[in-house]
Amino acid sequence: MDMQSTGPADGSASVLAGITVDKSVEFSYEELATATDNFSLANKIGEGGFGSVYYAELRGEKAAIKKMDTQASREFLAELNVLTRVHHLNLVRLIGYCIGESLFLVYEFIENGNLSQHLRGSAGRDPLPWSARVQIALDSARGLEYIHEHTVPVYIHRDIKSANILIDNNLHAKVADFGLAKLTEVGGSSLPTRLVGTFGYMPPEYAQYGEVTPKVDVYAFGVVLYELISAKEAVVRPSGSSVESKGLVGLFDDVLNEPNPGEDLRKLVDPRLGDDYPLDSVLKVGMLAKACTQDNPQLRPSMRGIVVALMTLSSTTEDWDVRAFYENQALVNLMSGR
Repeated sequence: MDMQSTGPADGSASVLAGITVDKSVEFSYEELATATDNFSLANKIGEGGFGSVYYAELRGEKAAIKKMDTQASREFLAELNVLTRVHHLNLVRLIGYCIGESLFLVYEFIENGNLSQHLRGSAGRDPLPWSARVQIALDSARGLEYIHEHTVPVYIHRDIKSANILIDNNLHAKVADFGLAKLTEVGGSSLPTRLVGTFGYMPPEYAQYGEVTPKVDVYAFGVVLYELISAKEAVVRPSGSSVESKGLVGLFDDVLNEPNPGEDLRKLVDPRLGDDYPLDSVLKVGMLAKACTQDNPQLRPSMRGIVVALMTLSSTTEDWDVRAFYENQALVNLMSGR
């Protein structure tokens, strides 16, 4: 792709200072307004922290247009910066952008909503079969492994959650919403930063000290694995208002720390699955999630290790050799029960 600086005559030049993007992906405001029937309510398909999302057909392709307030320029630029440089099957594809009175990002349209909607059964969606849940976990892990280990510079997403994992018609997954992504130098230490993200998915070192490493995404991914098992929200709020909310991590830790967690684990499995799941596979995903959500970030596996673990799980019913996917001896001991 021919990458070059864009420098339109209007104020967008200052917004894009220092960023190179493909000139062909710049849309005019008029084209976006026409395609969305002037951003009509009928074409609105979502609302996020940084703006509204509209469906459109642009130049023969189905698209999702995120309309952002100009106050969100930091998030707009973060997303533009990552997605014009990073291309992977399991990351949502950026088609283009527009800078005017508002800021616009134009993505490929993913037909089937997000993982949170599927797990909560919104819009009458059928429950995802267990095999599809493992595949969605693997797809998401591959997208994250790519930005953590195969790009220069490497990136940290910082807002991994089920609502930011999009599902296509074949029940494959793509990681979306890079508005909080942070780049980090390879081999660099953690970066102190302002606190952003979503409660229930933040690891202790980030929530308390603002430390950002790729292990922040690993922790959040572990919470998503617990969501895939249970279909519960990341923060479980009991119906009785006097009872304290509990995070999924605490809920699963109590069960997975038992000597024989099988029966109590069944009680946490998404009831919409009925008995149609292999308990052994669920237990392995639970143990992987437990490893991802260790308090000590150094005890968490890398996304590469997680990809190997999930590939092994989706392709075989044999016992895992945990040493094959954990680089860390302490983790090997943990997963072996030693």
